[in-house]
Amino acid sequence: MSAQRDNSSYSRDPRALVQEHLNRAPAIPIAVNHDQSDIKEQIKARLSEQNATIIAHYYTDPSIQELAEESGGVVSDSLEMARFGKNSDAQTLIVAGVAFMGETAKILTPEKRVLMPSLEATCSLDIGCQIDEFNDFCDQHPDRTVVVYANTSAAVKARADWVVTSSIAVDVVDHLDSLGEKILWAPDKYLGGYVQQRTGADMLLWDGSCIVHEEFKAQGILDLLQVYPDAAVLVHPESPRAVVEVATIVGSTSQLIAAARALPNQQMIVATDQGIFYKMRQSVPDKELLIAPTGGSGATCRSCANCPWMAMNRLETLLDCLEQSSNEVFVDPIIAGKAMVALDRMMQFKRD
Repeated sequence: MSAQRDNSSYSRDPRALVQEHLNRAPAIPIAVNHDQSDIKEQIKARLSEQNATIIAHYYTDPSIQELAEESGGVVSDSLEMARFGKNSDAQTLIVAGVAFMGETAKILTPEKRVLMPSLEATCSLDIGCQIDEFNDFCDQHPDRTVVVYANTSAAVKARADWVVTSSIAVDVVDHLDSLGEKILWAPDKYLGGYVQQRTGADMLLWDGSCIVHEEFKAQGILDLLQVYPDAAVLVHPESPRAVVEVATIVGSTSQLIAAARALPNQQMIVATDQGIFYKMRQSVPDKELLIAPTGGSGATCRSCANCPWMAMNRLETLLDCLEQSSNEVFVDPIIAGKAMVALDRMMQFKRD
């Protein structure tokens, strides 16, 4: 099975597309304590047989992250995922994350086989930035340098001049602004607004958002601070501006983990996907981690600080993709070649 994108719905309202994908996503499973050692051993055996490694994002289920570590893979943010896959000796990469991460891995390592536990795992930022509409947007502003967030399709990356992750977005835009360049930014309007505020750059923003981070509420955090007045507030910049403004630290997933370790506070209010708690607890086992309040309503909420598409990455689906060699990711070579230009700039900028 190959990764194919449906072009027939590109002209539709992005928010309607996001809702349709949400309706198809499974509910977040309730955590259980069943012994998973057997399935883990089966996966490890298949990894060894197929010269494969697991590249997992911080937002995946803790069982996936634990297995990646135990089997010699990596748990990281999207930038390090891309780097690890490119530098790995493994001939098969199992990307436990969402669609754009699998595509990026394939673009950077076209000679390797890239599998995913689920090809249906996607991202509201990706869904909400369809290539036809994005091409029109870019065509209307030909004088602007196109900078896109990593949470986009290969086709959108192919149209971009630069690809950035949240860890380097401010630095890249600041660099471009120093050269006098005007920016067309997509797709996350909150991250784009944060970058614009930090750099003062002339930026035109696409109207996109993450369904998880958009749910965090500043008032909820302020209310929680009444109970934990000495807590630090760690916020991902995909969050609304009002949430960013109450933060102690704003940063990417890796930067938030580093901040939890560096700050003296014994309590951390964390405004990003709860999947990050697995690695953050490893880093600060003696500190109390509190999830920032969201606008959801308990069991009826489809985000509630957990991405429903990241939840599609399960041990069972990971084993299936290895045993059946299914869910292989393919990217059109012409699109991949164009996207590689922007991705190379990102990787080189980080190295420099």
